[in-house]
Amino acid sequence: MSHSNDGQPAQKETATEKSSRKERYTATQARDSGTRKAQERTNPARGETSKPARRKNLGDGKFGGAVSRTAVKKTAAAKAPPVKAKAKTKTIKPVVGSDPIELGELSELLGYSLKRAQLRVFDDFLRCVSSLHLTPAQFSVLLLLDNNPGRNQTEIANTLGIQRPNFVAMLDVLEGRGLCQRTRSQNDRRSHVLLLTDSGREILAKAKKIVADKHEARLSELLGSGDRAALLRMLAMIAREF
Repeated sequence: MSHSNDGQPAQKETATEKSSRKERYTATQARDSGTRKAQERTNPARGETSKPARRKNLGDGKFGGAVSRTAVKKTAAAKAPPVKAKAKTKTIKPVVGSDPIELGELSELLGYSLKRAQLRVFDDFLRCVSSLHLTPAQFSVLLLLDNNPGRNQTEIANTLGIQRPNFVAMLDVLEGRGLCQRTRSQNDRRSHVLLLTDSGREILAKAKKIVADKHEARLSELLGSGDRAALLRMLAMIAREF
């Protein structure tokens, strides 16, 4: 049995008294809690920011409060390095009306002059026979085969000064178009002889007429018959003896 502080036996607490005591205790705790919260809001000496002010600071990102997502994005964009614009390619325009380039010693070099003349002659040849799709080298091969039927490909290549790999590639093209054919030599099975086909002779006849009537005719008109013959002799001598 429990005793009170004065030594008298304590009376047993009734259920009603027990419930009333709990209600008084709960009310006291709530009152004390409200008092502390009010002091926090009104007492600046505590160095704490009140909740309403703290909510405001959450929105503006000042005074160390949490920063909104929009503010974070703006800050990151401001700190990001600027994107460099793609450099534009500078176009150099030719100077209109400028003085011609001086060739100097080039104009006195035969090799340079021969090459320049060859380029002009080849360009004109290609324009003349463009419908037949022949190059100067292919035209030369067909001419030699027409005048030298049954000769092997090494002899034709050497006569024209064409390297063997390049000549084989050219024969592949001509044979693919049905203009010539390669057959095994009866005397030397290791070599091939070359023959024009009927299509090859037909194409060659057309090409010869065009070259004579247009290409060579313009050259002859430019040079004259005397200079043309002299030029042929000099070029042949260079090719043969140089």
